[in-house]
Amino acid sequence: MSRSGFWTCLRSQSTAKRGTSRVKATSRRPWSVVTADGTGVVSHAGVALLRELAERTGLRAEYALAVDGVRSRGGGHDPGQVLVDLAVMLADGGEAIGDIAGLGQQPDLHGPVASPPTAWRVLAGVDERRLDGLRRARAAARERAWLARAEVTGRVLPPSRAAGRDLDYVVVDIDATLVDVHSDKELASANFKSGYGFHPILAFCDNTNEALAGILRTGRAGSNTAADHIALLDLALAQLPDAARTGRILVRTDGAGFSHAFVDHLVETGLEYSTGYAVTDDVRAALTLLPAWAWTAAVDADGGHRDGAEVAEITDVLAEVQRLRAAERRRARAKQVALTGAKPPKATPRREWPTGMRVLVRRERPHPGAQLDVFEERDGYRYQAVATNTRVGQLAFLGARHRAHARVEDRIRQAKDAGLGRLPSRVFAINQAWLELALTAADLLAWTQTTLLVDDPSLARAEWKTIRYRLLHSAARITHGSRRVYLRLQHDWPWTLALQHAFTVLRRIPVPSR
Repeated sequence: MSRSGFWTCLRSQSTAKRGTSRVKATSRRPWSVVTADGTGVVSHAGVALLRELAERTGLRAEYALAVDGVRSRGGGHDPGQVLVDLAVMLADGGEAIGDIAGLGQQPDLHGPVASPPTAWRVLAGVDERRLDGLRRARAAARERAWLARAEVTGRVLPPSRAAGRDLDYVVVDIDATLVDVHSDKELASANFKSGYGFHPILAFCDNTNEALAGILRTGRAGSNTAADHIALLDLALAQLPDAARTGRILVRTDGAGFSHAFVDHLVETGLEYSTGYAVTDDVRAALTLLPAWAWTAAVDADGGHRDGAEVAEITDVLAEVQRLRAAERRRARAKQVALTGAKPPKATPRREWPTGMRVLVRRERPHPGAQLDVFEERDGYRYQAVATNTRVGQLAFLGARHRAHARVEDRIRQAKDAGLGRLPSRVFAINQAWLELALTAADLLAWTQTTLLVDDPSLARAEWKTIRYRLLHSAARITHGSRRVYLRLQHDWPWTLALQHAFTVLRRIPVPSR
């Protein structure tokens, strides 16, 4: 045999030995037989935790007083309980008033629950006076919830976090958002992003994730309307317990909240503030005069060094630039009068910013694709300015503390999945009441995490959709014995013990007596 024939034969033998090994056959799991005759089974068993929490904080009783007179028949549903059930339904992920039927079909777990038409009638009965009553009711329940948290955890107020530090004072974050609608609703209008709907403004407590206040506005409402910011702040402060309202409070907003009227109101109220500040021509001129040694390294959210970012204070330099530019304008006006002989126009007095306001600037190398203006393209930095009246603290910390305001966007995003993102009615007053119930849903979830789930850090810090999946949507069986009702949670669900422990902690909170 020739050499080429030998190698051809060898390769054919080797190929014959290779191939796909035999795969062990697997049997497919048979499909389940689906029937609709189950009894004694409840879904969303964890929702009972929120409903009982509303009872033990006095929310249901306070709501009942706030909407007294709405009930048309003496034997009808308690309107306070109807509103609580709507808020619980929103916290559980419901989107429409008709979703309350999910609670009503489980009477062994929730007791009697109003029908959707009854819920509509209760919402329609919430006028402006009763809406103020609902806000006062929520404030009263919040005070009890904070006292209960102190009893359970040893702390009335969890700390806010910024730059790796604990902030042991109240931090209120204010921001606005857009809620699009797809049908004609009262006071809905086009917004600045070419959408159509509403433009609510909201306030959250950064320490606890609680929704303090919200104002439903038309879509074309301005982002920097000082009157709306002032009204919202007053509503938010009224939600705080007395001890917290008289202590140190920091209010954070983005640049939309920076105005003379709002900043003056913050100062008159005795609050600290940290707001966005526009990078104007005066700010750019101050930056060109700032020496290199004035910049200090910035820190990230955990307090570590942030590469490519620096922060500096320009308060004094900015004041000098504004003084020089004002003098230049006066000379220009005088020169024009001398040339034309005309009577000089009456100069508009410049409104001064409150004493103690500081302006900080942060510069950072932009991420790929970021849009820069001409000034920023000159040196390759992106600039952001902050105004604050906090007198002490490292510049890097003050800058990072303001950047933590971005957390409010996450809370608004989650609130849109708990009722805020879908307004049910054509009537503006009903949608206002719905917004208040969406804030209540956020409070119930926040109280659950900061009081009942503190022993499980992963759940205490989880997003609300995680709380729904792991706890609220748990399955259980209802059994009766010894004249008691037993809620038997699924024993092999991974988070059953966490839910049972939350119920155990909740039962330590007494029901308030009236």
